[in-house]
Amino acid sequence: MMTSRVLRLSGIAALIALGVGACNSDTLTDINQDPNNPTSAPPGPVFTNAARLAMGRWLGGGAMDLRGPEFTVQHLAEVQYPDEDAYRRLGPGDTDGDFINTYSQELKNLQAVVDVGKSQNNALLWGPAQVLRSLVFSYITDVWGDVPYSEALRGDSGVITPAYDAQKDIYTGLFADLDAATTAMAAAPATAIKLGAADPFFSGGAAGWQRFANSIRARLAMRLANVDPTSAQAELNAALAAPGGLISSNAQNANFPWPGDGVYDNPWMVNFRTRDDHRMSNTLMNEMLPVNDPRVSVYAQPTVADSTVYAGMPNALTQSGASAYFTISSRPGAVFYGATVYSCPTCGARTGAKYPSFALTYAEVSFILAEAAERGWVTTAGTAAALYNQGIQASMDQWGVTDAAAVTAYLNDSVNIVYKGGTPGLRQIALQKWIALYTNGVQAWAEWRRTCVPETLVPGPDAVQNTVPRRYQYSIRELSVNEANVKAAVARQGPDVFSTRMYWDNNPTAAPTYPGPTCGTRP
Repeated sequence: MMTSRVLRLSGIAALIALGVGACNSDTLTDINQDPNNPTSAPPGPVFTNAARLAMGRWLGGGAMDLRGPEFTVQHLAEVQYPDEDAYRRLGPGDTDGDFINTYSQELKNLQAVVDVGKSQNNALLWGPAQVLRSLVFSYITDVWGDVPYSEALRGDSGVITPAYDAQKDIYTGLFADLDAATTAMAAAPATAIKLGAADPFFSGGAAGWQRFANSIRARLAMRLANVDPTSAQAELNAALAAPGGLISSNAQNANFPWPGDGVYDNPWMVNFRTRDDHRMSNTLMNEMLPVNDPRVSVYAQPTVADSTVYAGMPNALTQSGASAYFTISSRPGAVFYGATVYSCPTCGARTGAKYPSFALTYAEVSFILAEAAERGWVTTAGTAAALYNQGIQASMDQWGVTDAAAVTAYLNDSVNIVYKGGTPGLRQIALQKWIALYTNGVQAWAEWRRTCVPETLVPGPDAVQNTVPRRYQYSIRELSVNEANVKAAVARQGPDVFSTRMYWDNNPTAAPTYPGPTCGTRP
């Protein structure tokens, strides 16, 4: 049960982090005294709301997943209005709301829970909030690169135009924050007050949050493999050794359970209720169909034209070109669908409102460890081959594949699937990880940028540029209200364009799987 203690929620949404609209900072005091906006709330509901906002954004139906990175990384393609697929509607005005609102909504609320938890010396309040805050910051920096971090969320201290931190420093900070949270939660007394039912992930359980934190740390460690392998190896081993260890079964996955009550529904299902724009990409289906991947029937639906056929479509076609694929390419899987305003005879039981969102999974952790084992970075987690197979099996189980014979046949495909070791093995690990990260668009995109696997991922024929974006462009409002700091970030990181590589993406030739300058380039 939550206590009646309350926490201070200072600042208003857009001012707490970035100072949007803060041309006259003298009005802040008056704004904060608005009687129509309460300034305090119990930490439990604040945490729940922040978690919902974060999952709805980064694993949701908007520009940070379903309508952005899922097209960029070519898990999905756009069969109607293919502007995002062609990168036309991923500009600074299109992603502006997600940049601003991430700070003013979920991060603001998570920081408030951290503050009250620390004021009460209760690690089981501030620890989970700090872990989730770190996860959100990792998404922000992996989309834009240098972003506000050390001076963010300090609006009530007068910091309304925060500096943009270098991504390298952000990663260093995230490693420290995750370590601090894990260590503190491990030392919390049994009598410590927990978030309990207000925690949608682990019901306030410290062990679940420790594993989640350490697994985020392992994910971020591997992201540095091409630019700082020494730190990557050290952080990965620190994550393994930290209290609680890593996620080691699907039962321990960091899943967000949507209630499916018509108010808080799976955001993919909400999108598909009224929009029929999404189809499976050829890039993904061409990696799955030829090898009889048993996940196909979960990831995708049969085509309307032929209920015995699963098929993808090319990315970034013109509208007329895309329309030709309307009935002959597969919609995303029926597990994501509920009631629709359009006819969908293949949409199955319509239970998608309650389908969980997968924030971090046993499959992903297994592939991280498989790569680490192949690189010789870890020696106690198992062999690369065993961890690779473990990751594939974990993904099958996660997605509800029950045909054991089909899974066995897939794993025993000696030409395509059986682990080869060396650089070919690293390529296999990267491909399976990219497939397993379906629905987590930013993470799949980040992994592709790091490994260039699959190599077939290139811009479609109507894309506005010849290379796959390495980042998205900064918020147009930030250019207005925080111009000096944005310009400083651009001067340090590089031009504010899709093609600029962020810190961890700056040494692509160090990746054993890198094919050369053709990576992500349209012929």
